[in-house]
Amino acid sequence: MKLMELVQSQYGNLSKGQQKVAKYLLENPREFALHSAKEIGEKTGLSETTVIRFCYAIGLSGYSELQKNVRDQFISEKSSLANYYSSKLDIVDEPRFFEQVMEKDIQFIRETIVRINEADFQKAVDLLESAEKVYICGLRSSFSMANWLAFSLGIVRKNVQLIRRDTDDVLSMISGMNSDSVFVALSFHRYMKETLHIAEMAKSKGACIVGITDSPVAPLRDIADILLPLYSAEMSTLDIAPALISFINAVVAGVTIKDKAKFEKRKEEYERMNSEGLFFS
Repeated sequence: MKLMELVQSQYGNLSKGQQKVAKYLLENPREFALHSAKEIGEKTGLSETTVIRFCYAIGLSGYSELQKNVRDQFISEKSSLANYYSSKLDIVDEPRFFEQVMEKDIQFIRETIVRINEADFQKAVDLLESAEKVYICGLRSSFSMANWLAFSLGIVRKNVQLIRRDTDDVLSMISGMNSDSVFVALSFHRYMKETLHIAEMAKSKGACIVGITDSPVAPLRDIADILLPLYSAEMSTLDIAPALISFINAVVAGVTIKDKAKFEKRKEEYERMNSEGLFFS
């Protein structure tokens, strides 16, 4: 079992302090390769002892073994973690500032690619293609991304519903869910409790929960049937947005090619609307 899989499998058995170390490791593995247990403790606001006890708790002999595993599994990989989101202030005075920012976005997308679990991605695509109805929920900073997912997915398949907390009767929508429904929850730091609450209600009605978040130990972990973490060390929705949009595009593309006949039918409907003068040519 790989180190990150080991940490995730043991996460629920850890103390709160050890869980904080685990979360930091999952999001910042390079830090563990470069820094001592004492320094990791300082970065996380914990003691060196807590960091070392975390190593014991996941079955390692100590911090040295943890550090070796991190270096072997991540730093040596060609597409491994790099120093990718230094402060924007560090580049503000450089020429072509926009290029510097966009290059970092590209870098984050590449790093996100190697961390996505292909099997989980395919399961999510299969569910989104075959579900009777798909519900999508994301609140506050996640709403715009949820809206885009609902719109783009709604182009390639029918019965996609965006949950709008301010205008929709959420309870009424949830009452219509069943085992043929898929509920997609988008939740990023700082995680909205209401998103989790709605997801829990959807699950109680038998809906399959697909969670898109920024960490494998995010709160959605305990609710989602399929968790798709797009790791974000900076914990900023603004920083994760480019990779998230790219990921959404991949999901929609996956659904599109699952049933080409169904997509062709949807395309014909859109072309027919265009021919009826609803859009400018």
